[in-house]
Amino acid sequence: MRAVVLPEFGPPDRLRVADVPTPRPAAGEVAVRVAAVGVQFLETQVRAGTMRGALGGAPLPVILGKEVAGLVAEVGPGGDTALIGARVLASTTGLGGYAETAVVPAATLVPLADGIGLPEAVALYRYGVTAQGLVRVARVSAGDRVLVLAAAGAVGTVLVQLLKRAGATVVAAARGEHKLSLLGRLRADHVVDYTLPDWTARARDAVGGSIDVVFDHVGGALGRASFELLTPGSGRQIVFGFSSGTPLEVGPMELAGRGLTLTGFSAGLIWGRPALARTLVNEVLELAAAGHLTPVIGQSFPLERAADAHAAIEARGTVGKTLLIP
Repeated sequence: MRAVVLPEFGPPDRLRVADVPTPRPAAGEVAVRVAAVGVQFLETQVRAGTMRGALGGAPLPVILGKEVAGLVAEVGPGGDTALIGARVLASTTGLGGYAETAVVPAATLVPLADGIGLPEAVALYRYGVTAQGLVRVARVSAGDRVLVLAAAGAVGTVLVQLLKRAGATVVAAARGEHKLSLLGRLRADHVVDYTLPDWTARARDAVGGSIDVVFDHVGGALGRASFELLTPGSGRQIVFGFSSGTPLEVGPMELAGRGLTLTGFSAGLIWGRPALARTLVNEVLELAAAGHLTPVIGQSFPLERAADAHAAIEARGTVGKTLLIP
């Protein structure tokens, strides 16, 4: 079979398509004929060598890829043969997804109804769970004024839609007209370009005052500027990453003095609770199947162009979810 192999750490062109043996599932596993695989930002860092620990000690060469959708092609010894041919979402153990066939733990399988396509399901899979978990943690309610940083990304595009369903007034912040136009189509109430020097004033003017909730995956200067927008006495900022490369810096006395809440969020804690993760996955898939949630696939690449997919993500030029299509 064809797969994208990483023989050494480095720039995107280190990713090479090669013919490798088709993997066979062991007991408790199934093989999935991959129709679409999601590309994660973390995987670009692993490829570059800055997050080698995410490989769990696996030696190079490796095949990256965690989130896949496709048809069950084979079950391991003692497995349920009725699964063969089923449309599923699944997670590898962290490696093996950038391929025509991937082996996954059977326990990760999420059956898919006919109402949603396989690529669309991948677009909503892990990042949809993150977005749904964020809305719960932030306790967003109708009327809240909410700012979403990096709103045109894979999490942000889902988050904006879920927040609107919760009745919030959403300010979506991103960079460039293309991303802002997309967010307008996703029904964000207001869009702001956070590369403009007066973007925080524009956000204040848009909602007629302060911001009740900030969802911050950026950190650094943008995260700090967002923190200054929070409503004294009740404002809360949910931090779930720092794609800028610099974490948000806030002192305890700043929180106490302004009566604000700063909450850290890790999607890994959700996936550590499989029953909860499955519930959240099914919630977002059902919303999509009913037409209440739009999966945003910003760009798709064939396996041969995996390097281009990584380069696009690193250049911050992508919107929504980036996929590889075997």
